[in-house]
Amino acid sequence: MDPNALARVAGLIGEPARSAMLLALLDGRALAAGELARCAGIAAPTASRHLARLVEAGLLVPQVQGRHHYHRLASPQVARALEALLQAAAPARAPRTGPRDDALRLARSCYDHLAGRLAVAMAAHLVEAGALALDEDGAQPLAALPGRLAALGLDPAALDAPGRRVLCRPCLDWSERRMHLAGRLGGLLCQHCLAQGWLRRRGDSRALQVTPRGAAALRDWLGLQAWTQVVNPPD
Repeated sequence: MDPNALARVAGLIGEPARSAMLLALLDGRALAAGELARCAGIAAPTASRHLARLVEAGLLVPQVQGRHHYHRLASPQVARALEALLQAAAPARAPRTGPRDDALRLARSCYDHLAGRLAVAMAAHLVEAGALALDEDGAQPLAALPGRLAALGLDPAALDAPGRRVLCRPCLDWSERRMHLAGRLGGLLCQHCLAQGWLRRRGDSRALQVTPRGAAALRDWLGLQAWTQVVNPPD
């Protein structure tokens, strides 16, 4: 046990701006430095210095998605430590991330796969059903995957198509800051929903409209509770 190390970490958490940024990440999302700066009420250069110290201490990990740079909590242990301290601290208000247009936040295309609340819910459903193991480091298909795809009307044999493209990989969702599915599986889910007429493209926008037929099919597959959170997210 190193009391100096404990005091050093406690000092980092105890600074109000850093504490606000850590609390804003407690729900598991990854946020950009500018968003964390607004949570803490500080200028962007100051936030960058704070974030660098939190990364150095092992409390945060940086994550790059294209040209965007995000930060998330380094581990569940960090989250549990923060939760234990919440009895003496008020939670920070989570920022509204990503696009302001709710149509984009509900469902949109992300290259050739789905993104938005619907895509995140589909990924979470496969994980909860024991069909997929998914985290920020990768995705692994499990035994229940063919059955869950068949229940959606998608032929599992399509996953065996030849090619060098990875079967499945996690992709950090721009608006939800949780993982949706990319790779061959993500592309197949998107193509299937479009081909079935469950989703419809909206002109030149990346937004995808859920049709009445799609709402019924996806509600049955995801379950009523998960579908309700997709179409009526909590504030």
